[in-house]
Amino acid sequence: MIRVGRPRRTVPEQTTNEAKTSFLTPVSSMRTFWGLMRAYWFSDRWKEAWTLTLVIALLTALSSKAGVWFAMALGELGNSIAFLHDAANTHPLQTILTNAGILVLLVVLKDAGFTGVRNLVSTTLHRKWRGWLDSQFNQALLDGNHTHFHAQHGSAAGGIVAPDNIDQRIQESIKDMTGGAIGLAMGVLGVATSLYFVGENLIGASVEVKGLEFLGSYGTAVLAFLAVATYVPLNTWIAVKLGRLLERLNVRMQQAEGSYRAELTTFLRRSFHVAASHGEGVQKSMHDRLYVDIDKTWGRLNVVNTSYTSFELIYNFIGARIVAYGPGLVSFFHNRLDYKGYITGSEMVAQLISQCSWFIHVMPAIATLRANSQRVTELANAIENVQQPQEFYRQTGRSDFIYGSQNPVFGLTIQKLELAHQGEDATPFLSAANLRFRRGEWTFLKGESGSGKTSLIKAINGLWPYGRGTIVFPEGVTSFYAAQEVKLQQVSLKQLVCLPGSENDHSDMQVAAALHKAGLGDFIGHLPDESRGGKIWDQVLSGGQKQKLVVARIILQQPGLLFLDEATGALDPEGKIAFHEAIKANCADVTVISVMHEAVPPRSLSGEEFYHSVVAINDGVATKKPLAPTLPRELTTILAQPRPAEDKWLRFRRLKQK
Repeated sequence: MIRVGRPRRTVPEQTTNEAKTSFLTPVSSMRTFWGLMRAYWFSDRWKEAWTLTLVIALLTALSSKAGVWFAMALGELGNSIAFLHDAANTHPLQTILTNAGILVLLVVLKDAGFTGVRNLVSTTLHRKWRGWLDSQFNQALLDGNHTHFHAQHGSAAGGIVAPDNIDQRIQESIKDMTGGAIGLAMGVLGVATSLYFVGENLIGASVEVKGLEFLGSYGTAVLAFLAVATYVPLNTWIAVKLGRLLERLNVRMQQAEGSYRAELTTFLRRSFHVAASHGEGVQKSMHDRLYVDIDKTWGRLNVVNTSYTSFELIYNFIGARIVAYGPGLVSFFHNRLDYKGYITGSEMVAQLISQCSWFIHVMPAIATLRANSQRVTELANAIENVQQPQEFYRQTGRSDFIYGSQNPVFGLTIQKLELAHQGEDATPFLSAANLRFRRGEWTFLKGESGSGKTSLIKAINGLWPYGRGTIVFPEGVTSFYAAQEVKLQQVSLKQLVCLPGSENDHSDMQVAAALHKAGLGDFIGHLPDESRGGKIWDQVLSGGQKQKLVVARIILQQPGLLFLDEATGALDPEGKIAFHEAIKANCADVTVISVMHEAVPPRSLSGEEFYHSVVAINDGVATKKPLAPTLPRELTTILAQPRPAEDKWLRFRRLKQK
């Protein structure tokens, strides 16, 4: 009986035609700005997050209170200087030095104490939050659904755009976003605490203003609040306009930088091919074209940043030296406010303007934060969109694959399979009415280059997006997809051999035995090493050794269903025979489906066939038939040799006939 459903890890991670179901991912709650911002604080690490946050809030409040003390101390110092020559001042120098010392101590307490420790705690929160987000996105991308693979597929025509530069989004965007968000949050806390502490002191020290007697003793406080309420919002509006432009340019700059870096990375990986084809000139023109985009965007960004910096400097001067000193000036002129009270009150107003201007000061950071968060939420949405791959691909084409399982006795079955490219009306380029692969059968895929051999294997394994058909796997049988090599860096040799499992799944002895059987016994002593001679394994191993590594992985994993996708391309004829013999000798009853460049499959040294059947692809149709029996190599060689006696007899018969 065939059972249809969402397959386990041992078979392709695809969904069936069942009713649409929601699959939660580690980033499901991070698809909006606020969802992304609060996810860490409501995660399993909430105690860590809230503890660090509360410590930052406490230190911010203490810093704001220290700011009030600083303003009062500055007023005392200014007053002692102003009355330096007053007859009533019996110890003028001592008073000045004492007030100056208190001011310095307050600066140290505020900046090196409260603010400095807060910086340490905030950077710790930054590190923890970023690390948590990084782990969540890596877990979501590298799941059994092959999300990292599906998320890179999209179509502008279909309205689905694949996220560009995923590496940049995870590394730079998350880092900058978390740092920016923490800085802005501390700014908001600073405003709130300053409004409380500074406002309390302004009201307490307020005096009557001539002409505004109806306000009573709250005159100077009301004027101060009105000055702040008028000056700050007006300039904030200007900052918002400039900030939106900064945001757009920041997003464009990230895209341009990411595209250039991605091309550099790709170029370095294909460096040999560029050198072999003398393609340096073309490659250079490509780099130049990509950098032009960076340069133009950077130039515009510099102009806007410079304009914003000039605006901010002028704003700060007017706010701290004119607006802040205006509200108390009338009362000071009419001798209702002494010099000490005037200086203290003005400094508090300046501090209040500074704290309430956090939005203006951090507008570039807000623009960067919004740009970074947009990049991250786009990636979260892309991850969520591909959790049901077939539903995702149906938006840009036909994707009606059904994956099921059956009794392993019946092997692997493929029915009514059609493979196509993107587009609802795309004509299938490959079809297979009925293919059955019994247990222990070795099948060779044969066809011209581009006929769809690899596409067929991809479709069986759930890695081809468009088409339809039914693929039924033997239940409980582990499948293994072997390509030419696995390009993984900074991993140990043991980890490479243990793929797709963990290095903890197998003992060193088991891994060593697999390497020995694959012909890589010389490397057994380097199992825990991530490199050899300063080079990673991808650089140490030759092409043939990499494919022997594939054999070691197969022997170690003992799959029941094995797909070989040109896995012997870098081996010589003797190496290909050894490759197959190692699998034959160590993997009993394995079902093999293989794609190779050769027109005929290899045979053993004794002339026996490794393969039992062949799937031939002709004119877009795949058909399966038994492999034609052939004579042993030795007998074929003998029969192919010329036989002199026979040749003489044939010549005599021809002459007689003439």
